[in-house]
Amino acid sequence: MTTTSAGPAEQTGAPAGAPALPARETWRALYRHFRPHRWAVGLGALLTLVGSVTGLAQPLAAKALVERLGQDESIAGTLLLLTALVVLGTVVASFGSYVLERTAESVVLVARRDLIGRLLRLRVPAVERTQPGDLMSRVTSDTTLLRSVTTTSIVSAATGGLTFLATVALMGFMDPVLLAVTLGVIVLIGGSVGFVMPKIAQATKQSQEAVGAISTVLERAFGAFRTVKASGAEAREAAVVEAAAQEAWRHGVRSAKWQAVAGSSVGLAVQVSFLAVLGIGGARVASGAMSVAALIAFLLYLFYLIDPVSQLVNAVVQYQVGSAAVARIVEAEQLEVEDPGTVEGPGAVEGSGAVEGPGAVAGPGSVPVPPVAGGPARVAFEGVAFRYRDDLPYVHHGVDFEVPGGGMTAFVGPSGAGKTTVFALVERFYEVTGGRVLVDGRDVRDWPLAELRAAIGYVEQDAPVLAGTLRENLVFAAPDASADAIREVLVKARLDGLVERLPDGLDTVVGHRGSKLSGGERQRVAIARALLRRPRLLLLDEATSQLDAVNELALRDAVAQAARETTVLVVAHRLSTVTLADRIVVMDAGKVRAVGTHAQLVSGDALYGELAATQFLTASAGAAGAGDR
Repeated sequence: MTTTSAGPAEQTGAPAGAPALPARETWRALYRHFRPHRWAVGLGALLTLVGSVTGLAQPLAAKALVERLGQDESIAGTLLLLTALVVLGTVVASFGSYVLERTAESVVLVARRDLIGRLLRLRVPAVERTQPGDLMSRVTSDTTLLRSVTTTSIVSAATGGLTFLATVALMGFMDPVLLAVTLGVIVLIGGSVGFVMPKIAQATKQSQEAVGAISTVLERAFGAFRTVKASGAEAREAAVVEAAAQEAWRHGVRSAKWQAVAGSSVGLAVQVSFLAVLGIGGARVASGAMSVAALIAFLLYLFYLIDPVSQLVNAVVQYQVGSAAVARIVEAEQLEVEDPGTVEGPGAVEGSGAVEGPGAVAGPGSVPVPPVAGGPARVAFEGVAFRYRDDLPYVHHGVDFEVPGGGMTAFVGPSGAGKTTVFALVERFYEVTGGRVLVDGRDVRDWPLAELRAAIGYVEQDAPVLAGTLRENLVFAAPDASADAIREVLVKARLDGLVERLPDGLDTVVGHRGSKLSGGERQRVAIARALLRRPRLLLLDEATSQLDAVNELALRDAVAQAARETTVLVVAHRLSTVTLADRIVVMDAGKVRAVGTHAQLVSGDALYGELAATQFLTASAGAAGAGDR
């Protein structure tokens, strides 16, 4: 019997191309990343400012040097002072730069840690509406862009602004006329640069979205790597990746173009100012309005303006780049997450509950919760209606059934009947649209999520195996399992022989998604992982579909033994499994049409009789050909 249940529609992708955040929201998000590191940033800013102040004294020392030369006085002391200022400024500024760079890395670390913790607690519907590759790029690529905007750019804006004001004050003290000429040129060119800045933010955001598209395409290809090769699709997939890379390149070049325009404007402003000051200043020296030494000092200050003005322009550029990254990070933070400790009452609306606000940081969701003590769990559905999204048809239409504690209950029915969805609702991967799902007589929305899921062992249809060692996969749901418990489940799942054959035993690496294991071996690993947790409720979704007859018989015995100690719900694929069940729930078109034993249903329900007759034929043929690799 086929058991593929209705599922969510094809992914719609991440919210790419969303409008940019308002400036106020951007600053608020940036401050949230900046706030924990404000003292370290303050220290780096102070050191950078001290380095800049020592630089401000250098033109004054140069002016004194020129005056001493004109008066035939010794310049040794002035040269020593000038050298000391240069060395001191360089050392202090270098240390300040190190402090800022170290803090910037800390900002990225904390941002990644919080974002990863949040993404791993996303609600299942939120994940199904996005592309995993795009979410990964937000963790890896977008967080990197926070480095400068939350540290260096803030300090550059502060120190550059103070240094600019101090330099302008000293230039005004020397000659207000030349200062007015200089500021006029800078304001004229700087105003035109202001039109460039929004283009940098737009191009950067589009570039980051294209990088996310690259990750998405690669994740798809590597997730079905053998299918790609078997289909001869390497060139086609490479072309798709190349198209995404070209898109990222195009937007990246556009961003670089506008950044180059902004950066070169500083040099242009200073050079035009230099020519203007040189011409007007020369005339003022010729007229006796100022001395040659004062003109030299003024010109030195003019060139010294390059650094603070560059800092200010760079700070604005980094803000534009960072605001694009922040917008994408905030988009990810606004996806709904589960709170393992949240309890939600039965009056909740669809899609609500176990959801935290966009500003929440990662909680202790990854902390293992010990299994809930007690006997086998009872499960009941009361008038359950459900659909995956508002724009999709209902999968369940008033589903009602009750499973007492202990024993095995099998769910059968044609493809799309909603059998797998039953398990998803018990695990509370989704919220029901109507009705109630009860475990031990308690609405699942009244259970803290961590406590509910600690009582359940779940084997999915595709029996996922994670990259890592065999041992890591076995203890994934029970990290504190003893060696004796591991040996026991290995025997139950008929994995003991496999472990003996593997070169490193339990410490053998199983490959990406268990690629070094056969389909049947992956299923047995998934079953062993669920049994090791010693759950009160065991959910098996076609858990033996890829096993050969010998291994299936052994696993049936293990499941039958588990059914004496816990409640077992199984979406059945083979008649041999169905006939062992204490009760069978027949589903069709999202409704329960019959409940009973095999003997009762063969004669009492036409659909079950038809499915059973078909299975008598396919089971005998399939047992000979199916199985482990």
